[in-house]
Amino acid sequence: MVFSALALALDRAGPSDDGPGPPDDGSGDALRLPEPPARLRRSGIPLVASAIPVLAAGGLWLTTGTATMLWFAALGPLIALGSIADAARTARRDRRRVEQDGARARRRVRAAVDAQHDAERRARWQRHPDVLRLLRERETGQDEVWRPVAGRGDELVVGTGAGRSAVRVGGGGDDADAAALRGAAAVLEDAPRTVPAADGIAVIGPDAPARAVVRALVLQLCLCLPPDRLRIADVDDDAGGEAWLRALPHASSRTGRVLAVCAPAQAPPQDADIVIARVRPGDPVPPRCGVVLTMTRLDRARLAGDGRDEDLRVEAVGAAQAMQLARLLATRAADTYVPAAPAAPVALADLLDGQPPDVGAGKGAARLAAPLGTDHGRPFVLDLIADGPHAVIAGVTGSGKSALLTTWITALCARCSTAQVSFLLADFKGGTAFDALAGMPHVTGVITDLDAGGARRALQSLRAELRRRESEIVGAGAHDIDGTGMPRLIVVVDEYAALTASHPELVDLFTDIAARGRALGVHLILGTQRAGAFRESLLANCPLRIGLRLTDPADSRVLLGTEDAWHLSGAPEARGIALVRRAADAAPRTVRIALSSAELIARTTASATGPAPRRPWLPPLPEHLDLADALVAADQDGFVLGIADEPEQQRRRVAMLAPAERGLCVLGGAGSGRTSLLATVAAQARHSVWVPPHPEQAWDVMADLVDSPPRSGTVVLVDDLDALLARYPADYGQALAERLENVIHAAGPGGAQVVLAAQRLTGTVTRLADLVPRRVLLAPSSRAEFLAAGGAAADFSGRLPAGRAVIDGALVQLALPPGPRPHVGRGVPGWDPRDRVTAAVTRSGDARARVHAVASRAGVEAVSVADVLARFDRGELPAVGTVVVGDGEQWQHAWRLWQALRAVHDVLIDADSAADYRLLTGDRALPPYCLTWRGRAWLIRAGGTPARVCVAGATRR
Repeated sequence: MVFSALALALDRAGPSDDGPGPPDDGSGDALRLPEPPARLRRSGIPLVASAIPVLAAGGLWLTTGTATMLWFAALGPLIALGSIADAARTARRDRRRVEQDGARARRRVRAAVDAQHDAERRARWQRHPDVLRLLRERETGQDEVWRPVAGRGDELVVGTGAGRSAVRVGGGGDDADAAALRGAAAVLEDAPRTVPAADGIAVIGPDAPARAVVRALVLQLCLCLPPDRLRIADVDDDAGGEAWLRALPHASSRTGRVLAVCAPAQAPPQDADIVIARVRPGDPVPPRCGVVLTMTRLDRARLAGDGRDEDLRVEAVGAAQAMQLARLLATRAADTYVPAAPAAPVALADLLDGQPPDVGAGKGAARLAAPLGTDHGRPFVLDLIADGPHAVIAGVTGSGKSALLTTWITALCARCSTAQVSFLLADFKGGTAFDALAGMPHVTGVITDLDAGGARRALQSLRAELRRRESEIVGAGAHDIDGTGMPRLIVVVDEYAALTASHPELVDLFTDIAARGRALGVHLILGTQRAGAFRESLLANCPLRIGLRLTDPADSRVLLGTEDAWHLSGAPEARGIALVRRAADAAPRTVRIALSSAELIARTTASATGPAPRRPWLPPLPEHLDLADALVAADQDGFVLGIADEPEQQRRRVAMLAPAERGLCVLGGAGSGRTSLLATVAAQARHSVWVPPHPEQAWDVMADLVDSPPRSGTVVLVDDLDALLARYPADYGQALAERLENVIHAAGPGGAQVVLAAQRLTGTVTRLADLVPRRVLLAPSSRAEFLAAGGAAADFSGRLPAGRAVIDGALVQLALPPGPRPHVGRGVPGWDPRDRVTAAVTRSGDARARVHAVASRAGVEAVSVADVLARFDRGELPAVGTVVVGDGEQWQHAWRLWQALRAVHDVLIDADSAADYRLLTGDRALPPYCLTWRGRAWLIRAGGTPARVCVAGATRR
């Protein structure tokens, strides 16, 4: 191969830079040395054997008496000396045998250690090769250049030296040779010494050897990592950049981690991921260089950093060799790898104009193919059906995600008619990403930020669309959408994570669509900043993955199965570079996304063909609705209330109050539209009776309704019922509620209808509202009040505008009345004492003053009870035009006079003296309600029923 000759040249040129190795603390099979022999015991003197000849000689001398027998005693010492000599000889022989066995065992263990060291060294060099080893053709024929190996490129070989070995030797005891062997086994000589590339490396030394070492380190990285995973920061000639650097394909790459090669006194760029700097002796080490190589000789350097201090043999590469290698890598990148520099952005219009006519056609609804960008300078076409059916897109802010979505949607609209495909767009990062596309015929709606009610509406609408499509497919007798004439629907979501974080209930919906969408013709294109936002169950059904630049390698692995998206550059010129992986792709493909334009969107809009697509998502209810417009849509008898939104049925209907119903109970806070709804109902009624908010007038109207029940077709309207009842004393409030209850009981089929309105349900109002079970729930003041009013928790929204209500679980925009609410109620008649005899009952001085003032203006005489009583006792009655004034006590003392006047003349009782009314009249029934301290009084003519009158005069404020 082309690299073999260069490898040979590097091998002959000089010292090789032995590269990084595996972890020093690995484990291997332990070898055992024999234990040293036990210390031999010195044999003792054979006393018994030596004493026997002496004793025998003595015995023979005593027996024979011959002195010569004593010579046998000399044999004892001789035998002892012989035994000692023989034991020493045997011990020396055994010691020599043990020493020879130990030496042979150590040789065997040493040979095993050397063999394991060789295997360990080969494995480490194979895992972390230097430049020379990267260029060699491996024994297996495996090309090591740009071969993906775990950890390669993350660790950088800085030299060859001694490292801790995984080989372990045990046994041997305290023997010096065994100890030396154990120590030698624990150290691996000529091993690659590595450091994390991200720590940064500073090379300190004379110019020529330091440059050579920097070349070796840079080329090592470039041989490990292809151009799409490593790019070299801009090379500055003045800063010491060399021509070989610019010749590398990594110098023109725009993706991958950033390698900064810094000359002396040059600061590394901020976006650099790896820094390799050359430093003059005596100069400070630049920032972000955690490892320092100090040249000590041409091929030796001292490694310092991270608690390490080692002497290493370093690899050096000459300038000519570096240039040759850079050119070979550039050729390899152009011929066998993805382009080092992604192509410049291309206009989508050029791709659409230059594409074959069968793209996006041919198979009709069975294809959703359109060009997305360029790959190797050629159009890159995605088919959402064949490559999908769903796609997920992940990329950080500024990586071109919104532009990609716009391009894809525009391309599909240009290639497909509205009979083939329609879009529902959702943007949750501000609502502007799809503004340019909103007017395209294919786009059925653009959804921006949702509140809780909007999220529920989205859920109901899309589920309804799925049910509709299922029904259509079943009705056509087909297995999937291809057997029907329905267009496919593509749901595009920008910022999926933001949507599901605010509305987690939508996650199950999108998971359901992903599982069933292929057959139903509903496709998802989901964009987000973090791939971790997608559930595994959703990703499993989204085989089409597109990754723009990501800042977390884990996100890239989840999305694409590799860390390539993490290595994409953040430079402005790299915006719009995407990695696309389809189900059939073995690895992601690098695509430059095409750019759409306003002109192309306008042209596509104008040339679109096909019928207007069905909207799966109806637009929101209008903020204002005139009654005339709502009446046009009404298709049944009754009172129109407004337009109801039914997303679960994908429709709107007119909300009505049917003639057979008793009525409505309208609940809502101030300014929510209660009174307007009552006016809307009154405007449609043949006859309407308003119960005024004024307590005196309301009492009179309710009295009339009890005396003369309303006829059929009449609507009785009570506004602010809770406030109205609160204005009455307890007895009057209870009486008014009972009268209203009687009216409600009489309402319904064939009778009148009643519409009640209140801010909230209180004790008495609750009892009356229960008689009118149908509720209109306007903007409540709190969630508790909404639930107490009968609303469901899922229907609550704290942001209902005026005129927006919940009726029967549906959101309704109420119709506005054609005019203002009519003024109702009548005034209070004044008291006229002329041509009458009047018995006036007053308690306060103000009341008496008012009676005297009215009598004076009428030209009649006002006298006290005492003045009339004396004449009455003589049988004289007051003359016509006389007002007899007294308090309750005075009239009790003149009881016969009171009875005489009450029977045939007028009685005027001040309303501020309610106790006197019951005491003097004996009537337990409540008189008409009168406001206190307002000059009100009850007038009873000749024993008739009391009536409310106004005694005009000086009144207390």
